[in-house]
Amino acid sequence: MVQRILVILGHSSSTSFCSALAETYLQSAKAAGHEVRILHLGELVFDPILHHAYHQAQPLEPDLLGAQSDILWATHLTFVFPIWWGGVPALLKGFIERIFLAGFAFKYRKGKAFPDKLLKGRTAHLLVTMDTPAWYYRWFYHMPGIHQMRKTTLEFCGIKPIKTVMFGPLLGSTAAQRDKWLKKAGTLF
Repeated sequence: MVQRILVILGHSSSTSFCSALAETYLQSAKAAGHEVRILHLGELVFDPILHHAYHQAQPLEPDLLGAQSDILWATHLTFVFPIWWGGVPALLKGFIERIFLAGFAFKYRKGKAFPDKLLKGRTAHLLVTMDTPAWYYRWFYHMPGIHQMRKTTLEFCGIKPIKTVMFGPLLGSTAAQRDKWLKKAGTLF
């Protein structure tokens, strides 16, 4: 089945290993016959700060309106990002806060404790890099950044995370290890 895949690169640098993972994933998806688009968050022009919390609407910049359109187009989302300080980078967090809004990603209804999930029917992959060994992040830190993305962001909006792949430790990794990780990113279909 052909999918419409949106790759969201949540690293600010286009020369990062995350960027290489995103490009490998994208090329593999294309080769498998899927329709693919990519968002390089570091290249979008938007204010990542939600200045008035959710008390007052903050107009979306053209790049964020385009990103919302891409998310609605997609049947599958792939987030590629590093773990920094145990969680997602500020750029990705700001992106989420600005566009995963009530009326777009979810909708509260009077008398209901939980909102309607407006993005249901979509699936997601998370490709995550870190300098901590993945096993240590899982068992000792309990994966706060992964849980945040899977549970309190994607599932909250109705997106079903189907696979999370952690790559690390990146710090001190060899070229052979990175090549192996890139190959793994290209086999997720």
